Amino acid sequence: MKQALITGGARGIGWGVAEAMLGAGYTVTVTGLTADEVAAVPGREKLTAVALDVTDDAGVAACIGRLPRLDALVNCAGMILRDNKEFTIAGFQKVIDVNLTGTMRCCMAAKPLLEKTGGAIVNVASIWSFFGGGLTPAYTASKGGVAQLTKALAVAWAPHIRVNAIAPGWIETELTRPAQADAARSAAIVARTPFGRWGRPGDVGGAVVFLCSDAAGFITGTVLPVDGGYMVK
Repeated sequence: MKQALITGGARGIGWGVAEAMLGAGYTVTVTGLTADEVAAVPGREKLTAVALDVTDDAGVAACIGRLPRLDALVNCAGMILRDNKEFTIAGFQKVIDVNLTGTMRCCMAAKPLLEKTGGAIVNVASIWSFFGGGLTPAYTASKGGVAQLTKALAVAWAPHIRVNAIAPGWIETELTRPAQADAARSAAIVARTPFGRWGRPGDVGGAVVFLCSDAAGFITGTVLPVDGGYMVK
């Protein structure tokens, strides 16, 4: 039975990915930052939820060390700060440590297990990997870094491990709730999106399943937008 680990999979995009991976036949472990997040994960067959802080070296090593095997690592754990906190050095460093360094930390810890199975990594970049987010410099920089890290590891670890990324657009999650609640901004987002709606976490899950599957066996180093066409309009 193939095993997937989804960091940040207790909610949002990560949970959408978890449901898709379960549907594809994987045994899935999802992580949440807090005990409350873990406790809120719906019960599913072949699903385990554990607490994990991706900025904790020992915690990451222990989490991955408990897995009997690993076929797919999906790095969904991430954060964004508001109220101009990303314009402080402490805030900037905090976001980078979670979104970018946390991704690298998990990739490095998972590498030995993934080499044994010929597994795959899918990192979560963003449309802000390509655009400039004037209100969120740390988030934007971190996601740009995730895109480039994906390409670097794809080169370094081929052909034993495939490393790709998805770049979600405007997805209905807790992270985007302020934009959803702003009627004018939400309308502008929908107007620019050819699909004419906000994305849903499940929309992202299918792309991740594909990138982890044998059907994508000759694909590595790609950053795949999942944005309803937002970036092409």
